[in-house]
Amino acid sequence: MTRTPLIGSRRFLPLLVTQSLGAFNDNLFKNALVVLVLYQLAATPQAGPMLVTAAMGLFILPWLLFSGVAGAVADKVEKPGLTRWLKGAEIAIMGLGAAGFLLGNVPMLMVTLFLMGTQSALLGPVKFALLPELLRRDELLAGNAYIEAAAYLAILGGTIAGGLLVVAPGGPLIVSGTALMLATVGLVTSLFIPRGVAKQPGLVVPRNPLAASWRTVAAAITDREVFRALMAIAWFHLLGATFLAQFPAYAKSVFHGDAEVVTLFLTVFSIGVALGAALCKPLLRGAISARLAPLALIGAGVAAFDLVAASYAVVPPTESGLIGAAAFLASPANWRILVDLLVLSTSGGLLIVPLYALIQDRTPDDERARGIAASNILNALFIVLSTAGAAGLLALGLTPIDLFLIAAVLNVGAIILAIRAWPETILRGLFKTVFKLAFRVRVQGLEHLEAAPKNAVVVANHLSYLDGPILAAWLPGAPMFAVHKQVAGKWWARPFMALIRRAEIEPGNPYALKAFIRAAKAGERCVIFPEGRLSVTGGLMKVYDGPAVVADTVDVPIVPVRIDGTQYSRFSKLGDKLRQRWFPRVTVTILPARRLSCPEDLTGANRRHALGQALYDTMSALVFETAPTPTTLPEALRRAARRSDHRTTVVEDATGTTLSYGRLRTAAVAMSTELARATEPEETVGVLLPTMAATLVSVFGLLEAGRVPAMLNFSAGLGPVTQACTAAGVRRIVTSRAFVEQANLSTLIEGLPAHTTVLYLEDIKARIGWSAKLRAAARARFGRPVHTDPNRPAVVLFTSGSEGTPKGVVLSHANLLANCRQLQARIAFSPADKVFNPLPMFHAFGLTGGVLLPLLHGVPVFLYPSPLHYRAIPELVYNSRATVLFGTDTFLAGYGKAADAYDLSSVRLVFAGAERVKPTTRTLYAEKFGLRLLEGYGATECGPVIAVNTPMHHKPGTVGRLLPGLDARLEPVDGVESGARLRVRGPNVMLGYLRVERPGHLEAPTDGWYDTGDIVDRDANGFLTLVDRAKRFAKVAGEMVSLGAVEQVATARWPDAQHAAIALPCPRKGERILLATTSADVNSAGLREDVRAQGRSELSVPSRIVVLDALPLLPSGKADYRALTRMLDPDDLDAAA
Repeated sequence: MTRTPLIGSRRFLPLLVTQSLGAFNDNLFKNALVVLVLYQLAATPQAGPMLVTAAMGLFILPWLLFSGVAGAVADKVEKPGLTRWLKGAEIAIMGLGAAGFLLGNVPMLMVTLFLMGTQSALLGPVKFALLPELLRRDELLAGNAYIEAAAYLAILGGTIAGGLLVVAPGGPLIVSGTALMLATVGLVTSLFIPRGVAKQPGLVVPRNPLAASWRTVAAAITDREVFRALMAIAWFHLLGATFLAQFPAYAKSVFHGDAEVVTLFLTVFSIGVALGAALCKPLLRGAISARLAPLALIGAGVAAFDLVAASYAVVPPTESGLIGAAAFLASPANWRILVDLLVLSTSGGLLIVPLYALIQDRTPDDERARGIAASNILNALFIVLSTAGAAGLLALGLTPIDLFLIAAVLNVGAIILAIRAWPETILRGLFKTVFKLAFRVRVQGLEHLEAAPKNAVVVANHLSYLDGPILAAWLPGAPMFAVHKQVAGKWWARPFMALIRRAEIEPGNPYALKAFIRAAKAGERCVIFPEGRLSVTGGLMKVYDGPAVVADTVDVPIVPVRIDGTQYSRFSKLGDKLRQRWFPRVTVTILPARRLSCPEDLTGANRRHALGQALYDTMSALVFETAPTPTTLPEALRRAARRSDHRTTVVEDATGTTLSYGRLRTAAVAMSTELARATEPEETVGVLLPTMAATLVSVFGLLEAGRVPAMLNFSAGLGPVTQACTAAGVRRIVTSRAFVEQANLSTLIEGLPAHTTVLYLEDIKARIGWSAKLRAAARARFGRPVHTDPNRPAVVLFTSGSEGTPKGVVLSHANLLANCRQLQARIAFSPADKVFNPLPMFHAFGLTGGVLLPLLHGVPVFLYPSPLHYRAIPELVYNSRATVLFGTDTFLAGYGKAADAYDLSSVRLVFAGAERVKPTTRTLYAEKFGLRLLEGYGATECGPVIAVNTPMHHKPGTVGRLLPGLDARLEPVDGVESGARLRVRGPNVMLGYLRVERPGHLEAPTDGWYDTGDIVDRDANGFLTLVDRAKRFAKVAGEMVSLGAVEQVATARWPDAQHAAIALPCPRKGERILLATTSADVNSAGLREDVRAQGRSELSVPSRIVVLDALPLLPSGKADYRALTRMLDPDDLDAAA
């Protein structure tokens, strides 16, 4: 249904027209009287200004005397009915005025003016108190704007009509007839105002008008915000009255202007107020706020001073007689006067309209008319003071220009008071200007804050000392900030502390939260940095539970805010980790409000812990959801180069090759040109190379050319490589002659299908001349990647094939970048780190975790071609001073045993994935190196990381907690009592599979859900424990037995050996278990004893134990169960069955 515009709605238009006609009529009569007195009825030239001043005083005096009674009456009776009675009285009053005009009786006209003021004073509280009854809250600012704009346009019309008609032939008669007609029409339109209800029918109306006025004002000013608004509105009425009352004398004495010039001044002033009223809604976006008040007063002050300066410089006309509007406008200098009047009055409209809306919004329904009456009383008081003061000063011989100067000087005091009352406006304007110019600050999502409850708790990450001022500049209202006590005490911070509402806190002090709880309960907004200090890592640090406790206690949501970019400024504490600049670009992103989930039955410390955990999850999700999202991997590399400097060395390998961002991008662009010539657009090209710098250049070269690299597992043998090429449609393979020779891969290369073309790096490099290198360098430095679709395939990886034929896993640019962002949200990396990656790049863990994650975030990486060099790798870690190490349990165990205790002295993070970490490996690293192994879990199909332990959230024996942005579904499995089958969905889940059976056909996951095939258990804190693969269960005598659990039992008793369990068919029990081991000590009795001790079924005891010299392993370090089955003696298989 189409909504009728407010201005044309039945509930608003009659009120608007009625009050506009009243304003027109008042000013028609009043200005006609002023002009008639000034130019015709005054006995002497000196008496004219005095009579005009007296007339203005008579009109305003009833507002001072009767507004208190008027407010009480309006709250007591039905307001539309009261309006109709008062409009009827207007007809009678105008009849008296008509008689005064026709008789030329000045006293009678003065009495009429007083009665008009009385009728307007009685009607004044009604129209503004009616608005909240007729309009919704979100329409209140617009309604006030229309009322004020229409009123001043009516003032303009009445002013012009009164000044022109009264001096025309038969002018008094015309004015009288027009006034009576308008009063009658106003009565008719008032009949269409929707009926209302009396708000306080039992209210006793005071009989003493002065006492009523006093009590009305006293009641209204108990609200501090309302009091400030009342005083600001009253001040503008004093300022406006000073100028309006002196316009006739000012025009005549300074410009020798006639009534046309006076009318011109009044016209400009009225248009200005209407313009200011109209600007309120777009400037405030419909919000009810006083933040424009200081700026409006400043604008009025500047205009007033300039008007005085321009007036003193006026040279009066030399010719005798008065000049009209045309002659006045003919002088260019006089246009300055009109501009000053327009700015002054526009500032007035910007001031009063929002403040009237604020008064209406904050005053109770049954007291609203008296609140408006209080404003009218103060307005009248200030106008009377203006009138009396002006009369006294004029009597002392001062001129209208002198009065304007005095008003401008007094307005300076009003500006100071307004800034003290609403300091955020000036500070915001100042800070916004500085931040926009210096840091090009961009704020996104302010609409989410406006939609949230006013007292929602704002939580933000904390990267620099700029964060607080930036939020103070852009967040609406005057929120209370949490400030660390030590920071608040710094000498350089004290001036800023005086300008914001704050509560000083000390992390860990529970009493500091009380101030925020009180503020939130009072409906105020609180801003808290949950980390409690500036980040020294560049990532998310420890999150305190205080903000969560405040939100939970007051039962309000939190509003997460991400600040990005200030970490690169010189106001952060990251100078030793990031390349800092004076003025980096800053982005602030505000997310929708959300409530922290916490079980209702938790209390005390357990509840605080759960709330803190929920807050951390929200903050890490915030980091992930708001992280910059480059479209493609080459674009992400370009941005990383810009952040870190093109000269920064980011890649080093075992051959001694080092690459800066600039060299890496130049080499990739140069290679892309040659690869584009040798391949087809969007072709999938195989990459058969080890973990080295040249491999990285090849991958990014293919991506720059718009090709898709398929990372081939050269250690798998000819059969799996051929199957992988078939599934992915690979017809060309990039490799190196040197690598083929060193890795003894000649047989593999020769055995490839005849249609396969091998592209050697040595040949490609030879074709790249100096001119091509220069073009590549220029394009890398100044150009952008051509291909920008984030959903295009970025790479094809292949499953390990431990339990079947390898499948191609197609991951898009968006998948890989999302997984990097997910990890960055949970783990704090910085350019001060250095990653040592010995894992193959054809493995998802080695590619994403060991290469893309550090490379795209400014972290240098050392690439090593083989994870099997147990003695060499610890030495290289020591020499390279690496701080982050990636590996699998098998490889890490080998490094730990071979390494000197000091070899890993520089390492602070060790990540283990791809296989379950054994307790012995964990103990080895803890005791020998003082390091925790951060075990993670993933799948190639997920880019690969799904969950990971972190330094902040670590539980040994688990694989950590799910990464942000992932949805999980746990599905029960028949026969499995502990755990459930895990399915996940998220931005890092693959595009789909490529299978050998259907080459080139992309098999997308159903509805985006990926079935991991793993049985997991999830505890109350979200930590996942892997039970086993769904396929890694044996159904023995109808009972599901985990083969992984069998391996764990064996490992616990014989930790120095390798163990692998497989299920074999059994005619009697369905399936039986065979255990392959490298230890001759393994025996059934020991296994049975441990199984019983753990409360497991004896069906878990293997029926056959086979001792081997070594177990077959995949490149990732996992046991190769297919190869194990093939290598077992048939007799062993028969015996097990």
